[in-house]
Amino acid sequence: MSLESLRLETPRLLLRPTQAADLGPWTVLMQDEETCRYIGGTQAPSMAWRTLMTMLGAWHAQGFAMFSVLERDSGRWVGRCGPWCPPGWPGTEVGYTFSRDVWGRGYATEAATAATDWAVATLGWTEIIQTIDPGNIGSQKVAAKLGATLRGPGRLPAPHEHAPVQIWGQTREQWLRRRAGAVA
Repeated sequence: MSLESLRLETPRLLLRPTQAADLGPWTVLMQDEETCRYIGGTQAPSMAWRTLMTMLGAWHAQGFAMFSVLERDSGRWVGRCGPWCPPGWPGTEVGYTFSRDVWGRGYATEAATAATDWAVATLGWTEIIQTIDPGNIGSQKVAAKLGATLRGPGRLPAPHEHAPVQIWGQTREQWLRRRAGAVA
C-alpha cells in the first residue's frame, strides 16, 4: 500500500500519513502552552516546521510515523497519533497529541486504538509503549484505557534526556486479547 492511499478510519476519525499541508494546524498545536506542557514545550513556527518534516521523513524512510488525525465529518485536522520509534527511544511507542479544543471527546483513545491495531498487524510490533510525563494524568488515563500498565521510569534520548518520563506498555499478546474481548 502506498503512503498516498494509506488511511485508517474509525467511527469519527480519519488517520493518514502526515502531509506538508498539515503545517498550519500542526504549528497552532505546537504553540499551545497547555497542549505542549508535557511534550517538551511549545515550538516556534520554524521548529514546528522541522518537527513536521521529521514526521514526513520518517514516513518515507521507515514506512511509519505518527498519523495526522482528522475529524471524518468536518475534515478538520485535530492532532497526531501513531507509531514512533526514533533511535534511542525506549521502545516502540504509539503516541498521541491532540488540539485542546477536542480534549475529553475520546479521540486519543479512538485514534490510538486504530494506530495500535495497525502497528501490530502491519509493522509486527510485539511491544507497544507510551512515554508519559508523570504529571500528565490525562495521557495516563488514555494509556490505561488502551490496556497499558505502568512499567516504571524511563529515559528519552537527547535533547530530552533530563525530562521525567514513565513507561506505560503492553505486549502484542495483551493487546490482541484485549481487542478480542472488546469485539466479542
